[in-house]
Amino acid sequence: MLYIDGQWVQAVSGEELEVINPATKEVISKVARANGEDSKLAIESAERAFKPWKQKPAKERASYLKDAAAYLREHIDSLAETVTKEMGKPVNEAKGEINLAIDYIDWYAEEAKRVYGETIPASHKDKRLMVLKEPVGVTAAVTPWNFPVAMITRKVAPALAAGCPVVIKPASATPLSAIKVFEAFHEVGLPKGVANLVSGSASKVVGEMTRNPAVKKITFTGSTEVGKKLMRDSADTVKKVSMELGGHAPFIVFEDADIDKAVKGAVASKFRNAGQTCICTNRIYVHENIAEEFGKKLSGMVSQLKIGNGLEDGVAIGPLIDEGAYEKVDEHISDAKEKGAKVLCGGKKASVDNQNGWFYEPTVLQGATDEMVISTEETFGPVAPIYTFTTKEEVVERANHSEYGLAAYCYTKDLNQAYFMMEELEYGIVGINDPIPTTAQAPFGGLKESGIGREGGHHGIDEYLEEKFVSLNIG
Repeated sequence: MLYIDGQWVQAVSGEELEVINPATKEVISKVARANGEDSKLAIESAERAFKPWKQKPAKERASYLKDAAAYLREHIDSLAETVTKEMGKPVNEAKGEINLAIDYIDWYAEEAKRVYGETIPASHKDKRLMVLKEPVGVTAAVTPWNFPVAMITRKVAPALAAGCPVVIKPASATPLSAIKVFEAFHEVGLPKGVANLVSGSASKVVGEMTRNPAVKKITFTGSTEVGKKLMRDSADTVKKVSMELGGHAPFIVFEDADIDKAVKGAVASKFRNAGQTCICTNRIYVHENIAEEFGKKLSGMVSQLKIGNGLEDGVAIGPLIDEGAYEKVDEHISDAKEKGAKVLCGGKKASVDNQNGWFYEPTVLQGATDEMVISTEETFGPVAPIYTFTTKEEVVERANHSEYGLAAYCYTKDLNQAYFMMEELEYGIVGINDPIPTTAQAPFGGLKESGIGREGGHHGIDEYLEEKFVSLNIG
């Protein structure tokens, strides 16, 4: 079903979209497949809702968000099961994602009441200068499949808090999670038109979003290639955009680091969600003097990770999302092996009892080099290549070579070295001895071709606001 103007409706065309469980390859549901006409209806609904919604006191907007957060909290088990069935991550990971999603809603329920303007000292006694902050307007959000709940709330919560109605286009692979989130909005009585959901054809639904002048803001999480296209398509109507795009995160381990802690951190960063996260480790740079020990300990831990259907107890590695992702991982590993990498564990497609999904063994490669495809292309799978380095200057230069600049990690006990790395690494997020830095109260976003704008923290709500300067002559 689509959710437009406060109602659950079928697509205008009557077409449906199949939802496939990547662990079993079975069709688990069918949902409405929206096109450009559905997208237009949703935008028109949001446009009608804009003025009354932005005029509501911030405290009232916040109350809807708080109620939605409470509803999701009450239904976390069923929502987590839905996430696992349609995209594969282990159910405990899904619960962790949903808790983060709820944190975003809670945070922006409070931030709604903290949208402050300014009074500026005037240069003339008869003038008063002010800056007002106002909602940008109808917002269109395009979200990915790998975090199908948190990526929605990270966009919807600040938009609604700021006074902007939204139209959400979730990933076609994971519409069921989005529907569950919108059930919360519906049940708490969110005014009609304030939040709209259109799952379906990306080219038609999103094409209408970028063309339609009623849409004032586009927010997108996904690949850099698609982000660039959305920016180009939005240029004709000069929309405000925020983009969280691709990543290729370095994970740097210095000789003085706590190796056991670094190994655990690498596993937590790289193999969460089977390596299908935009900020997960892609290149592990280990000082040459400890590389062999690190590789043994990392492969030992990785080889113990249980592969299987995310609904089963103890599973740490679920399936990849589809056949394309599955084949890409295999191609990257084959290329690395041909160019001299040694497989310490994994390295092949996995066979899981009673399952027919896209499973791949979690893999550790020793002896990776910068010439390998895996060194420049985002793998988006459970593969950890280990490189060696000698000096901090060398490793910073190699870590920064990518056009990406989303997240980077560093392990060291040396405070001076830590400061050097946090200042020299060209990334929007830097974790020092911390493999999972994401939190609702801090900004999330990248440098270079990894994005524009920030989500999270007080910075996130600014993406949905415009500043209006007022000069008042009282003479």
